[in-house]
Formats: sequence, structure tokens, C-alpha cells
Amino acid sequence: MRDRSLSGVMDGNRIGTGIRQGIVGIRRGATRVDAATPPDRDRAVDALRAFAILGVVMGHWLVTALVADSGALHTASPLQHMPWLAPISWVFQTLAVFFLVGGHVATRGHASARARGTTYGQWLTARLSRLFRPVAAVLTLWTVVAIALLLSGADFETVRALVKLALSPMWFLVVFAGLTAATPLVARLNPLWPLAVVLHVDLIRFGLGGPSWLGWVNVAAGWLVPYTLGAAWTRGELDRARAGWVLLAGGTAATAALVLLARYPASMVGVPGGTISNLDPPTLAAVTFGLAQCGLALLLRDRLRRTMRRPLVWSAVALVNLSAMTIFLWHQTALMATTATMLPAGHLPGLHTLPDDLTWVAARVAWLPVFALALTICWTAFRTYEQDPRPRPIRTRMRLRFRTRIRAKSPHRA
Repeated sequence: MRDRSLSGVMDGNRIGTGIRQGIVGIRRGATRVDAATPPDRDRAVDALRAFAILGVVMGHWLVTALVADSGALHTASPLQHMPWLAPISWVFQTLAVFFLVGGHVATRGHASARARGTTYGQWLTARLSRLFRPVAAVLTLWTVVAIALLLSGADFETVRALVKLALSPMWFLVVFAGLTAATPLVARLNPLWPLAVVLHVDLIRFGLGGPSWLGWVNVAAGWLVPYTLGAAWTRGELDRARAGWVLLAGGTAATAALVLLARYPASMVGVPGGTISNLDPPTLAAVTFGLAQCGLALLLRDRLRRTMRRPLVWSAVALVNLSAMTIFLWHQTALMATTATMLPAGHLPGLHTLPDDLTWVAARVAWLPVFALALTICWTAFRTYEQDPRPRPIRTRMRLRFRTRIRAKSPHRA
């Protein structure tokens, strides 16, 4: 009996030692990442990009349901059955912040490339290659999966729903790539011009009974608003806190007026069965809501810079940024893989059931760690497609410093 107790204590000590060593290793790795980061890097930019990507991922996982019904799967949303949950979309629809950061980084990068003598074609190729390399892996996998499902006799509507859900993030990349290519033309464009286009398009569509296809003009004009705000940030026109407060207050007031008085949908994402979607294509309400988000992002810059001085926090943000496209492109696949894998276990709450009550919401929240695990598996398998074959400055600097320290500590050093 005593031997068993002693053995249990020893096992517990070994586990505790292993945990402590793991924590120490994580802290050391975070310290190396922090030390290798260039001192002039604006870490708030990376923090905002990470927030935007993770916001989209979390939003999709919370409002996207695959309901199993009569041997088939179809998409549904809790916002359709519980419209009072619309504030969820206010928190997790963060695309405007991503376009804000994208405009800022692209404008600054293009100016820097010109100063180095890099041609526009070389700069654009470098920018878009990392954006689209991961796309090839997603398209290849889902082409094989779709063909295999159809050949196995799967319901066509089920396959269509799955493929549409998996490839839905692609529209964002196409728009973002187009705006990136137009950076030299729009870098000095006043954001009020594309905002005026969105206003007139909505006025013609909803006020004068114009054609619905006209709304697709807002796909470019709507996202051009935060993108050109990012360019204005680069020029130093948004450095004062007053700019952030004006965008936050003005965007919030305009959005509230459009929802309460003009009867725009309260949800900032599309809802199945809805007559109007604020996002597909973007409406004036989505754009003004984005202005409020951009204002809040600008106001948080200094606080984020201070927070990013903590090595552990900064290393986590850096990891998300290095894998931003992989996370974005594979998060829906992670959700669907979990749903399909668990289907033989029956119609599980929060996974296969209709999202029509708070029980579903609670169950879905409980599934989030499982989705995260599935996404981690996807990240492990496909993150290499996002890596630039050229050596990254941060990684190269980390490697050189690490080797220098090893040589300095070596007893055989001459």
C-alpha cells in the first residue's frame, strides 16, 4: 500500500515537472520571438489583423449550423430563428477592420517598395502570392471531396451546401486582391467618395425601386471605404484621437438610424430567408457599421501597443498573423469535418439540430473547443502552403541570434 502511494506521488511529481518545463519552454520561445521582432514594427497592426481574422472565424462557428434532416444536410442560422441574437454579429463581423489594416499595410508597403526601386509588378506578385498559395490546397481538397461524395451517392444538395460553405471565404480574397492591385490608384482617394457611391446605390435600390443587381457595385465601393481609411492612416491623417471618436460616434449613430428608421436588418451578416442581407452585397448600414468599428480600432492602437509588449501575448498574435490565411480558409472545413465525423453518433445538440432555442446556443458554445482542435489539425497539415519560400526577416534574425548564443556558450569554442 505504501509502495503504491509512493509511486503515485512520484508520478504526480513527474507530471508537475513536465508541466513546469513546458511552461518555461513556452516563455523562452515567446521571449525569442519578442527579441527578434524589429523595434520599429507597429504591433498594434498585427493585433488588429489577428482580432479581425479570429472574429470572422468565431462568428461563423456561432451562426452557421448544418442541420441533419432526412439523410441530408442543409445550412441554417440561429439568427433566423432568434433574431434578437443579432448583437452577436455586431461583435464578430470584423471584416472592416481587416480591410482597414490591409489598406494601411498595402499603402505603406507599396511606398517602401518604390523607395527600394521595386517595380509594381514585383510588389504585387509578392503581396498576392502569399494570399493565394493556400487557396490551391483548399480547392484541390474540396474538388476531390465533392467528386468522392457524388460518386458515393450523396445527396446533391448536401454536397452543394458543403462546397458552398467551404468556398464561401473565397469572395473575400477576390475583393481584397482587387483592392490590393488598385492600391497605387486609391492610396490618396478620400473615403467619402466610395461612401457616396454606396449611399446612392442603396438609394436607387431601396428608395427608387432600382434593379437588385446594382447592389453588387457596393462589393467594391463598400470595402473600399475602410481600405482607403487604412491609406489615410498611413498618411498620418488619422493619428489624432479625434478622428477615431468621429468615426466611432458617426458610424454608430448612422447605423442606428438606418436600422431603426430606414428598416435595414439589425444583423450585420446574412440570414437565411431574409429579404435583405447587409453583407451580400454590402449595404450602407454595413459600411457605416464598419466605420464605427474602424474608429474603435484606431482608438485602441496605443493600448494594443502597450499590451503587445508582453512576450507571451505578442508571440500568440505573431503566430496568428503568420497563419492568417490558413486559419481563414480552413475554419469552415474544420466545422464541417466535426459535423460529419460526429453524424454516426446521432443528431447531437448544437451540431446537427435546428438552431431554434438557447439550448442549441449553449451546446454550440460547448462544441467550439472541438472546432478549434479540428482547425489545429488543418493548420498542421496545410500551413506550409502559406509560408513564403524566401527567408523571413524575423525568423532569420531569430536563427542568427540563437546560433550566436549557442556558440558563445559552447565549451569547445576557440
